[in-house]
Amino acid sequence: MNVVQLDLWHLITLLLAFFGAVAGFGKLLLGQVEKRLVERFAAQDAAREVTQKHWDDQFDKLERASKEESGHWLQIERDLMSLKADLPVQYVRREDYVRNQTVLEAKLDAVAVRIENIQLRSNNA
Repeated sequence: MNVVQLDLWHLITLLLAFFGAVAGFGKLLLGQVEKRLVERFAAQDAAREVTQKHWDDQFDKLERASKEESGHWLQIERDLMSLKADLPVQYVRREDYVRNQTVLEAKLDAVAVRIENIQLRSNNA
């Protein structure tokens, strides 16, 4: 069988070359990983900016709509206050109407009783 003999300095040189190649490939691999990570983070930042712009636009629309809607609600509130002020002047509550009607009917009944008494007196006389 053939035997390969190496001197110590050949062995050290081969080991240094091997470890240098491993270190070179490792550095190349880590450089590719870092490049890929930078690309992914850049894509995420771009997507985040687009999303942030979208949400900012949505919030601006809601704010504008809210201001417009609050103006409408203020108008409705003013109309309601006006109605509350006009109601006592234009309308009579049911309880007030019933009370007034009861008083009028009592007075009419009293007048009817007096007329009856007058008629009875005139018939007896």
